[in-house]
Amino acid sequence: MDPRAFAFCRRSWHVRFVMFSALWGSAFTVTRYSIPEETAERTVVAHLAADLGLEARSLAERNVKLDYIHSKKYLDINKETGEMLITEKIDREHLCPAKTSSSCFLKMDVVIENPLRIFNLELEIMDINDNAPQFRRERIPLDISESAKPGEKFSLTNAVDADVGENSIKTYFLSQSEEFTIEIQTGSDGTKYVDLVLQAPLDREKQTVHSLILTAVDGGTPARTGTATIIVKVLDTNDNTPQFDRQVYSVDLVENAPVGTLVMQLNATDTDEGTNAEVAYSYTLYTSEKTQEKFSLNPKSGEIRVKGVIDYEEMRSFEMYVEAKDKAITPLSVQCKILVFITDLNDNYPDITVKSFKSSVKENARTGTVIAVVSVSDRDSGDNGKVFLSLHDAEVLPFLLNKSSEDYFELTVKDPLDREKNSSYEITLHVTDRGTPPLTDSETFSLEILDVNDNAPVFPQSFYTIHLRENNEPGELLCSLTAHDPDLNENQYLVYFIVEKEISNTSVSMLFSVNPENGNLHALRAFDYEREKEFLFHIEARDSGVPPLSSNATVHVIILDQNDNAPQIVSPWRAHDSVVDQVISRAADQGSLVAKVIALDVDSAQNSRVTYQFLQVTDSSLFTLDHYNGEVRTARMFTYRDPKDQRLVIVAKDNGDPPRSATVTIKVSTVEQVVVTQLTETTEMPMEFDLFTDLNLYLLLSLGSVSFLLLITILVIIVLKCQKPKPSKAAVHGRNSVTSQRNSTIGDSTLISSDAYWYSLFLAETRKGKVVVRQPLPNGSGFIVSSIPRSVAFTTTSESRSSTLQESSSDLP
Repeated sequence: MDPRAFAFCRRSWHVRFVMFSALWGSAFTVTRYSIPEETAERTVVAHLAADLGLEARSLAERNVKLDYIHSKKYLDINKETGEMLITEKIDREHLCPAKTSSSCFLKMDVVIENPLRIFNLELEIMDINDNAPQFRRERIPLDISESAKPGEKFSLTNAVDADVGENSIKTYFLSQSEEFTIEIQTGSDGTKYVDLVLQAPLDREKQTVHSLILTAVDGGTPARTGTATIIVKVLDTNDNTPQFDRQVYSVDLVENAPVGTLVMQLNATDTDEGTNAEVAYSYTLYTSEKTQEKFSLNPKSGEIRVKGVIDYEEMRSFEMYVEAKDKAITPLSVQCKILVFITDLNDNYPDITVKSFKSSVKENARTGTVIAVVSVSDRDSGDNGKVFLSLHDAEVLPFLLNKSSEDYFELTVKDPLDREKNSSYEITLHVTDRGTPPLTDSETFSLEILDVNDNAPVFPQSFYTIHLRENNEPGELLCSLTAHDPDLNENQYLVYFIVEKEISNTSVSMLFSVNPENGNLHALRAFDYEREKEFLFHIEARDSGVPPLSSNATVHVIILDQNDNAPQIVSPWRAHDSVVDQVISRAADQGSLVAKVIALDVDSAQNSRVTYQFLQVTDSSLFTLDHYNGEVRTARMFTYRDPKDQRLVIVAKDNGDPPRSATVTIKVSTVEQVVVTQLTETTEMPMEFDLFTDLNLYLLLSLGSVSFLLLITILVIIVLKCQKPKPSKAAVHGRNSVTSQRNSTIGDSTLISSDAYWYSLFLAETRKGKVVVRQPLPNGSGFIVSSIPRSVAFTTTSESRSSTLQESSSDLP
């Protein structure tokens, strides 16, 4: 700002201050100043102390300050000089944005303390032309139809200027144009408005766009301007119809095309512009609803896309009628026809339909029996619809697939069926079409083979050997004879029974029992090996089929021996638990046979082997006992020191487990010079014959007494003769005579090689009153049996001899 002008302003405002003071006096004073906006900082506005009548040196003491009202602190007081300074540039447009008034005041109070005084100040901010006019939009677009008449007005956006008064907008200018001009109008508040006026007809074909420059000028000095560009677009009138390049379109589309697949894009052109050239596409009423469900039409782009599932088997072609219409107020339209032909794909699997099926068949079904009737089909066409049916694993299955008619097949029995090998079959049929690539489907069903009673029961073995110990418990389980029948149900249910047979006049069912349900074989009674050694019979297993089938097994029951019988002493013979008396000459040689113990055991094998032992003996050095044949012999000759009577207790023990035994007590008495027939090792006498009658008993007692006296006499003679040097031959003569006598009386000698024959001969001869003697041959091939008249036997033997014969005769088989 010009300093001279500023000084003039100060002088003028100072005069105002004097005038207000004279008017209001000391009660209330208002001091008003004015400055242009944008005044530089530290510029002195006024000498406030002088204007207020204060001394500058007292301002600091009295604490002078400016109090602003609703504004920033733009001014301050220099307390030393009393001057009021600008501390910040003042923008009038910012301080007073409203343009309702051209005046803009900054109000403040000067507060002085000690004493308190308040002065009101008003600072008027004067406008300067510091703002240029501005349009709200730099580009002003206008659409004007080419049919608009000259003289038509079009409102434009006016410019604004932050300055006021003369500095605000004064006028507008338009760039040179033959078609347009402007018209300026002033509002009630002084605001300038501008309109664009058409002064010549528009021709879109000549020029579609007009670009104009609008300039706003304010009234400041110097003047400021602002510009905006007016873009006038000439709008066309709807005088052209949209056009397709063809009236009929033909399109090929593969079936099962994915949803969204582009079928085709329509393109209708319109030589108009704007909305007159914008085309919208739509189906006409001639397009069926089903077609519209399969295809979508974009109304803006004209794209036809797949909307639903396209199935050649459902529809092989589609017809669409599409209309293209522009968007003019009075629209124009055109139509076209679209033919869509569907190309077949091999997208349908061949189908198998079971028309008739037997879920079960008997295993004895005949060859050629029909099990199932099936049909095949394929919805595709051409080679895609031609199918081939096959049976899976046809080489191993007993079935055959035959074509009965077009698309019909029969599944029949090819080979005999056997449920015991295969009780069921999983039959799978495969069907394949001739498409590329081929499609295949399959159908699987189960066939159950029903059982027929075609299998007889079978025992694991045809011959059973059962070993059973004698004395078994009645009802004891011998064996489980379980047969197997591979059939089912009643054809498999077996019943067991014993095939009737008599064994020793006794029915087998009285001896054994078989459980009819499980084949368990039981013994009904206890068996005795000594009576029954084995049984042979048959067990039959019969199923419950119709007709029933059966098979049998042979059972051989062998009774095993147990050591259940003790040995029986048959020689020497004695009454029950009595002592056997045996007489022997005291002159008997060493090794002479004293007695022979014979024990029989009816058991077998080891249980019947008998051995002999001394249980008690008076003098163990005098006798020996053969453990195997039971012969008691003298171990040495008798002496005068040996007791006359010797007591022997012999036990016969078998070889069983545990062993059993029997005992016999023999009283051996020694006599002097008894004429006794020497018993050889091979002399054996039969056992049970009636030799002792009552009369014979008395005779034997008498003979025994005489023999005893004779023996004493012989002993006395022997003692006397022993004193002489010549030996006595009496004893030897006695032996020889007896032997000679026995040999002379033997008659009816017979060579025997069988024990059974020997035993029968023994019984026959004893019934005739004869004594039977058995003598083995030296080579062991047999023995000689001789019968002796009973009278001769008694004359040549003593009572001791008779007893000895009875004991030795017990060696029977």
